[in-house]
Amino acid sequence: MIGAVDLPPEESQVETRSFERFFEDEYARLARALFLVTGDPGESEELAQEALVRVYERWDRVGGLESPTGYLYRTALNLHRSRLRRLAAAARRLVAPAPPSPDPAAMAEARDELGRALDALPRAQREAVVLVDWLGMDAAEAGRVLGIEAVSVRVRLSRARAALREALGGST
Repeated sequence: MIGAVDLPPEESQVETRSFERFFEDEYARLARALFLVTGDPGESEELAQEALVRVYERWDRVGGLESPTGYLYRTALNLHRSRLRRLAAAARRLVAPAPPSPDPAAMAEARDELGRALDALPRAQREAVVLVDWLGMDAAEAGRVLGIEAVSVRVRLSRARAALREALGGST
């Protein structure tokens, strides 16, 4: 083919044979070394295979390095470290203590205290708090519901919140 960018078959076969030779020379030795690192024959085989796949994918660059074997071992050890990090993160998630569940009695007491504080508010302030803080309306929307201006809703909210802070000991 004129203008084709592919290498002639004989050159690409030389490159492939070169990797095949590299594979034959390094695979068993790499798997044994990884077994010494991991202590697990299955994991060492997987890591060796994955590392060699990654080297093969980059063989056009790696094959020309001063030490393709060093690159292979560094790749394998990086893969092993990545697995260890993933496993450690998964273990942390598994053994992480569950957040403490709230004490039902304390929740009931807090709800009761808030209810009493709301009951102590004037009706107009209570309505503003319920519409804006609990139902999520903005001041203009709450004003339309109450038949007042948005600025009046904001004034009621400000007064209601100040009264609630005082009644609840500054905790809100």
